[in-house]
Amino acid sequence: MHMMSSKNSLSTLLLRTTALGIFTAAATLGLEAQPAPAAAAPAQPALNLQASLMAPLDLSSATSSSSSSSSDTDTAASERFDMSPEAALQPPPRRRYRRPNYSDSHTNPDGSNKYAFMVGGGFTVPTGGTHNYASPGWKFQVGGGRNFNKTLGVLLQFDYDKMGIQTHTLNNQLALYNSLGASDQNGNPLSSLGGYIHDWSFSLDSIVNYYTSDTWGAYVTGGVGFYHKATVFTTPATGEYCDYYYGCYAYQANQPIDTYNSNAFGVNGGFGFTYKLSRWSGTRLYGEARYVWTDNSPRHFDVSATSSYFNAFPQASARTTYIPVTFGIRF
Repeated sequence: MHMMSSKNSLSTLLLRTTALGIFTAAATLGLEAQPAPAAAAPAQPALNLQASLMAPLDLSSATSSSSSSSSDTDTAASERFDMSPEAALQPPPRRRYRRPNYSDSHTNPDGSNKYAFMVGGGFTVPTGGTHNYASPGWKFQVGGGRNFNKTLGVLLQFDYDKMGIQTHTLNNQLALYNSLGASDQNGNPLSSLGGYIHDWSFSLDSIVNYYTSDTWGAYVTGGVGFYHKATVFTTPATGEYCDYYYGCYAYQANQPIDTYNSNAFGVNGGFGFTYKLSRWSGTRLYGEARYVWTDNSPRHFDVSATSSYFNAFPQASARTTYIPVTFGIRF
């Protein structure tokens, strides 16, 4: 019995020793098969959330696909935010913009229209020596030109001014014509006399807008031009008009009996105001007053019929002055 017990203990010991050797060999092979350990990653600093929220946020380095007319320095400064308690009491930064630049065939770099047109009408008041024989009348004006910027421009204008002739002047001329043997269409002395003066002109005028706003504006203008003055005396006459369908009938009209023409160069100058109909439109209403002076060549009075011309009204060729007042629209 003692021998059997010894053999069993020896067998158990051998089995345990063999199992331990196999486990040790397997563990060694497993360790050799593993790759070399990677280098340890550097330690990351601890995140302080409160300090991050208190620090100013800098977005100046962020790229954007949108374009802006402000400079890079102003853009970076305006987009820098500060969330500190001290900065919360400060107003936000103001962005600065460059003046817009326009470039097309109809607009100047400052945004004003390159081309200008205007049309208007009003009344004309004779002044100086012209006031001694002429009476107030009406006028018409149209023109166009070039604006170099919001302040300076030049216009080519056509003006038509029509004035009447005062009653005492007409009475004096009626007596003069009758004394010279003038007669109406029936051979009788003239019973009445009428007349008018018209002065049309082409002038080149500069315009300076010394005040402009979103609504109102003010300007001065002046220039030189060619002026044609015509003085016409008329008498009532009866005419006959025949129509194929309605037959013939009589009508009364003023017939010219004496006409004087005078061409001269002249100057004009004045000021005006404008009112813009809309902030987004270039159309303006305008009102202006000018002083016109024309250098007509005086001709002497001569009704003797011995000279080369007949002149019963020398005032027609005298220098002429008047003030036209015009209201119209510019666009």
